[in-house]
Amino acid sequence: MGYHQLDELDEKILQMVIANARIPFLEVARVCNVSGAAIHQRVQKLINLGILKGSEFTVDHSKVGYETVAYMGLYLKNPEQFGEVVAALKDIPEVVECHYTTGQYDLFIKLFAKNNEHLLDIIHTKLQPLGLARTETIISFQEVFRRPVPIFFDFCETHL
Repeated sequence: MGYHQLDELDEKILQMVIANARIPFLEVARVCNVSGAAIHQRVQKLINLGILKGSEFTVDHSKVGYETVAYMGLYLKNPEQFGEVVAALKDIPEVVECHYTTGQYDLFIKLFAKNNEHLLDIIHTKLQPLGLARTETIISFQEVFRRPVPIFFDFCETHL
């Protein structure tokens, strides 16, 4: 695990680009009272260190036809098949997250479905054939909030 010195300017840049990934570097530079080139170099450093990993747009799933959001705990028949199951899950477009976790589940996933009937079809036709002993499903009625991890450096360093 490496340690990377990050200063107050890095912290301010991170806070601003996390809040708005499309913010112009010149605006960040103005707020931080440094040159645009300095911001560009700092952002590139943060990318090279793996602290910043790209940028993305967020799609409102309900406005493109995906009304059901489900979180599922997966129990594998054979836990030695983690690799194959994860590879197969990557091929199911409705599955948007997959986590190895502690606790009772072998894997924990998040998926989107057009409705509950579509969710049932995904479970029966795409998930069960992967070698699952069973699943436990939690349906989200509504996302109340989402936010990025806070960026505060107590000692001006981060552990990677």
